[in-house]
Order: sequence, then structure tokens, then C-alpha cells
Amino acid sequence: MSTPQALVVRGGWDGHRPVEATDMYIPFLEESGFTVRVEESNEVYADEAAMAATDLILQCVTMSEISREAFAGLRGAVERGTGLAGWHGGIADSYRNTSDYLQLIGGQFATHPSKHPDQCGNGESDNYLPYTVELTDLGRSHEITAGLDDFTLDTEQYWVLHDDLIDVLATTTHPVQPYHPWHRPIVSPAVWTREWGAGRIFVATPGHSLDVLADANVRTIIERGLLWASRTASAS
Repeated sequence: MSTPQALVVRGGWDGHRPVEATDMYIPFLEESGFTVRVEESNEVYADEAAMAATDLILQCVTMSEISREAFAGLRGAVERGTGLAGWHGGIADSYRNTSDYLQLIGGQFATHPSKHPDQCGNGESDNYLPYTVELTDLGRSHEITAGLDDFTLDTEQYWVLHDDLIDVLATTTHPVQPYHPWHRPIVSPAVWTREWGAGRIFVATPGHSLDVLADANVRTIIERGLLWASRTASAS
């Protein structure tokens, strides 16, 4: 058997620490038998030969832009069986101006609600809220999340716009607060998978900072998600 190939594509907004964040997971991929290639530009997606040889893409590119050629290469690779995986803004808040990318992923960051205005000081922690990640019935049996229980985090809580083609493994609920304008609790997907052509897509919305990525539950979900999405897994 040939060695599975993983491609790490990182960049975009520096606040999500794309280099340090992906460096946390590269050793896991290598220990899992992957040969890992790292690219600092998404233009690698336009390289047809490189994409044909790639079994798994770990993308960590928040916001930023993608060329028509690069996106076509990415979507085509996924349709042919290359896995695509990531966390937080590195996959769910990428390429906002490319609507076809948003369709490919199936869920898009809309906002992360803040604390009470009196508690905000124009800092990063203004959007850190304690919240619970709750497993769905599917999540309790799915190989990515099986054996885990609901868990709490104190970090950005993503509000995600999504469609019905995703398989939701975990959710989080945005409560009603007197200082927010919505009038009933909003349930948002927190972990999901998506099948697209012959490929698999995995998304976890926690992962704003390195400490969140090091959380035992988050790390387990991401590591399992990476393996699940890989072409080698989907072909088995």
C-alpha cells in the first residue's frame, strides 16, 4: 500500500495562529502514517497533480480569498475523494466572497455573541462565553464522537448558518439574553460531517485559540475527524 498523503494549507488571519495551530496536529498525522506537506498558500489547490495525490487536506485559512482556479481544484479534488477537514474559522470562515465554497462546506460562521456590554473592554475575551457542546443522537454513535459526553468550553461560541446536507454530531445553544436582539434560543451545529461526491468533509467549530485546541475533548474530535475524512478511511 502507498503511504497516505496529507496536505496542510494554512494562512489567512493571524489571530487564529494558523502555523502554531496546525503544528499541534502534524505530529498526529505523521504518527498515523501520513506523509505531510505544508503549504502557506491555497494556490496549491490549482495544482492538479498535487491534488490527485492528496488523501486529506487540513485547511486552516481564516477569511482570505481564493482564486477561481484554486477553488475549482479544491472542489474537484473533494468530489473525486480527497478529504477536507478543519476547525473554527480556518474552514468555517474561509473565502467569504466565494459562495460555492460556502456550499461545499455546508456551514458558515455568522457571528460569535459577546458578553454583556458592561463586561466588554474591546479585547479578544469580549467574545469568550461559557457554553456546552452537546452530542446529538447521531454523534453518540458516530466514530468521530462515540464514547464522548457533552462538555463545556469558555471561548468563542460560533453561530453558524447551515443547510440540511450536513450530518450534525454536536450542537451548541445560544441562549436568550436581554442585551441581545433575538427572542428564542438558537441551536447551532458545533461539529458536523458532509459527503460531497466521493469525498468527506469534517468541521469542528471550537478552535479559536491553542488552549481550546489542546482541550482533551476538542483534540479527540479533531484527530478522529481528520482520520474519518481521509480518502484512505472513506475507501475502506
